[in-house]
Amino acid sequence: MQLHNGVIGGSSLCEPEDTGVKRTSFEKAECPVARSLDAIGDWWSLLIIRDALMGISRFSEFQKSLGLARNILTVRLRALVEHGILKTAPASDGSAYQQYLLTPKGRGVFPVLVALRQWSEEFAFAPGACATLLVDRDKGQPVRKLELHARDGRLLGVGDTELRPNPAAKRHQRRSA
Repeated sequence: MQLHNGVIGGSSLCEPEDTGVKRTSFEKAECPVARSLDAIGDWWSLLIIRDALMGISRFSEFQKSLGLARNILTVRLRALVEHGILKTAPASDGSAYQQYLLTPKGRGVFPVLVALRQWSEEFAFAPGACATLLVDRDKGQPVRKLELHARDGRLLGVGDTELRPNPAAKRHQRRSA
């Protein structure tokens, strides 16, 4: 799954960890949203994944694209590898460098980035002001807005959903104990 350069968007941002403040880990949180944030929830990690989806694979390319300090980029890349989102491999050109490649887990972030992009296009830009469009590579047509559908095909909104206990999780907990 490859994207044309610039389709997801970009930014240079700072975060609390850059000032020495420790982040809270959500690794063991019961909430799936919190657990995902533990792996991909900081700005730089999402932008690194965005760039990897666009074909960037070398440290120097990430640094040039993001304008990120080497030490911060090193920490983020290491964390993404540890979470199984990226993997390292020898550079494809046979040089002594290594490259960072998305794993299936990393490619699974694509719909999340598309949803963030579409939300931003709707609420953070004036209509038509976003400099790029996400399009279907074969047809050249803009990608339809992501939607949530019930199993029977009905369009769902926030008022149409609720959280319920997962019986399979209880069986899993008993087996793990």
